[in-house]
Amino acid sequence: MKIAVITAAEQVSLREEPDPVAGARDVLVRIGACGLCTMERRLYLGTKPVYPVAAGHEVAGEVVAVGAEAEGLPGSPRVGDTVTLDLLTRCGTCVSCRRGRSALCKRPQGGALSDGTVSMGAGLAELVRVPAAQAFGTGAAPVRHAVMGEPLACVTHSARLGGLRAGDRVAVVGAGFMGRLHLALAKLRGAASVGLIDISEDRLTEARAAGADWTSTPDAAVATGGKQDLVFVTAGAPDALETALALCDDGGTVVLFGAFPKELVAGVGPDAIHHHELTVLGVFSHEPEDWTEAAALIASGRLAADLDALVTAEFPLAEADAALRLAAKSPVYRVLVGG
Repeated sequence: MKIAVITAAEQVSLREEPDPVAGARDVLVRIGACGLCTMERRLYLGTKPVYPVAAGHEVAGEVVAVGAEAEGLPGSPRVGDTVTLDLLTRCGTCVSCRRGRSALCKRPQGGALSDGTVSMGAGLAELVRVPAAQAFGTGAAPVRHAVMGEPLACVTHSARLGGLRAGDRVAVVGAGFMGRLHLALAKLRGAASVGLIDISEDRLTEARAAGADWTSTPDAAVATGGKQDLVFVTAGAPDALETALALCDDGGTVVLFGAFPKELVAGVGPDAIHHHELTVLGVFSHEPEDWTEAAALIASGRLAADLDALVTAEFPLAEADAALRLAAKSPVYRVLVGG
């Protein structure tokens, strides 16, 4: 099969790799689309210099083979199904996995190709093998929607741990791809209002078109949106935490969803958190129950318009280099590769 490998900063090679074979509890999937996210941008630009590397962890496609021990089980994927794939390698044994927090699995993620090339998803390829338990059916939804299963699972994880409820007043700091998915999910779950905050007027205009009840730049957010029950920070920028805390009403929750620069230090008054019963919560990645919900939402079609609006461009696998260049150097939502 063909697979795209990032060999150095801004260098991509299309290689031949032996076709994977489904084991007894696996499925083999012909990849229809792979989404490019922040991880792929960092690898391509060289800010995360891991080379050579087979990237691509947002993957969906068609099941072409099912292992003998998974075949025919109720709920198991069948040949011909469109599936969205969880490519995390949870060990199931470490303390995090045993506590049901497998998003924080202690075992290092990833694997290797036949020549030793580091695999970080390896979704920029024609085929992928995955445990059947980590392939989730998306019904009749198109693959361009199914491919958003991984980021949507991250967002359902964020909403679950953050305690999102119908009737909540919600603000989202960051109007990029993940911010827009938070907007879509919060509206679907019956939030009383959802506001988006960003420094980009173009992103705010697009958020209003997508259903945001209000939008604002960070400096005017409190005056514009008022106090909130739940604030999701999807863009880990300086002062984002301070902005989120200023937006929180008594008993409110701040969910730190986006990654922050490791050297960034925030000034937070612990007494205000104490007296106003505020919660500051970190969330990371996803867990199996989040995938179940994400796949069901995609299959239902209830987010179809939202997902369509977030596809910036689509490229065949042969043009993976051009796709990565666009995703890394232009303001995009999602660039898809494959098919």
